Amino acid sequence: MKKIPYKTYLTEDEMPRQWYNIRADMKEQHAPLLNPGTLEPLTTEELYPIFCEQLCKQEMDTSTRYVDIPDEVLDFYKMFRPSPLIRAYNLEKALATPAKIYYKFEGNNTSGSHKLNAAAAMAYYAKEQGITSFTTETGAGQWGTALALACSHFGLDLTVFMVKTSFEQKPFRKAVIETYGANIIPSPSTTTEVGKAILEQNPDTGGSLGCAISEAIEQSMKQENTRYALGSVLNQVLLHQSIIGLESKIAMEKLGEYPDVIVGCAGGGSNLGGLMAPFMQDKLTGKANPRIVAVEPSSCPSLTRGKYAYDFCDTGKITPLAKMYTLGSGFMPSPNHAGGLRYHGMSPIVSKLYHDGYMEAVSVDQTTVFDAAVKFAQIEQILPAPESSHAIYGAIREALKCKETGEEKTILFGLTGTGYFDMNAYDQYNKKAMNDYIPTDADLQRGFDSLPNAE
Repeated sequence: MKKIPYKTYLTEDEMPRQWYNIRADMKEQHAPLLNPGTLEPLTTEELYPIFCEQLCKQEMDTSTRYVDIPDEVLDFYKMFRPSPLIRAYNLEKALATPAKIYYKFEGNNTSGSHKLNAAAAMAYYAKEQGITSFTTETGAGQWGTALALACSHFGLDLTVFMVKTSFEQKPFRKAVIETYGANIIPSPSTTTEVGKAILEQNPDTGGSLGCAISEAIEQSMKQENTRYALGSVLNQVLLHQSIIGLESKIAMEKLGEYPDVIVGCAGGGSNLGGLMAPFMQDKLTGKANPRIVAVEPSSCPSLTRGKYAYDFCDTGKITPLAKMYTLGSGFMPSPNHAGGLRYHGMSPIVSKLYHDGYMEAVSVDQTTVFDAAVKFAQIEQILPAPESSHAIYGAIREALKCKETGEEKTILFGLTGTGYFDMNAYDQYNKKAMNDYIPTDADLQRGFDSLPNAE
């Protein structure tokens, strides 16, 4: 029997030339976005002032199964794609599990994460439309860095509003973002009206992704020939990130493998949605039935403790309303170190599939996540981002179940990025000074009280 290599790389010719739109195979579509003023279903044209027109069309497209990746985007991708599919032999041995563990590693680019897949597409479509600048938010900084790279390549200006807690935890993200020509502002800030209002209400707030989104959208409306770009949650983002799962599936087919379990970290849904996309297609069309597991932080548990309801996508309540699993746009997550997962809601696509029983979700506290991260770093020699480490925890959890049952399952998880900007977090863990804040029911209720009456 041929031994499976430690790393499997596709050739550039084998790289997918189309993204996959999971909505084309969903049995039921998620509820439509609503206009925040009228509470009527949003039209594609109503999104034009916020996003690039081509992205608006992708956002609303429920039927086009495969979307051609533009040649300029493919050329950009080839600088860091295809990314490797790695067999975690050393982790399997350390766990003494009969399971086979694979991970798709997306950290081989300067942004250190999968975010560059969507950033490149958005910057391309903006350039094609004649847009000259973007605004955006970022949590841990991966998205802001990725969009800075893409805007530098395609010749766009960029302003990044970074969640203040993460801005302070990861000071060198600012240096990298500025190296690529972008401007970065800690959020909430006094540069926008919504930022001023949030600070007036809570001067000591560390901010949230919802706050940063509000500021970025307000700023985009003020600037001429500017659009806003969101790094997760939206259908367009899951479309662009599907290249992760498509590459994974092609590589596994070359090896004669297919995952029994797919594990991804879950914040807004971008990497999880991308990794699971072609396997969820198999599940929806009856070709296979893999288990799909989302792993989220206990400090911001939108899937496991949230409500499935219409909500604003931002704290300032200026965005369209989306039906999703949410903790309420007014929920302020604790300043844990997985900044990319500190979002109050979940992708409408992921939310609908979870609600309809096509996938599972678990939550985990911060120290347990870092236990898994350190174990993985020592065994597999990659220092993972805190966000990615939630998926590592989930994969280890599944592998240990196989150890108990003796089942030889195949596990695939997404290693979304590296943790080299997260050394303050690792330092806190090593000093045993890490906190495990988990919101009480009363804490969550305050967020739920902010939900609009829009059913």
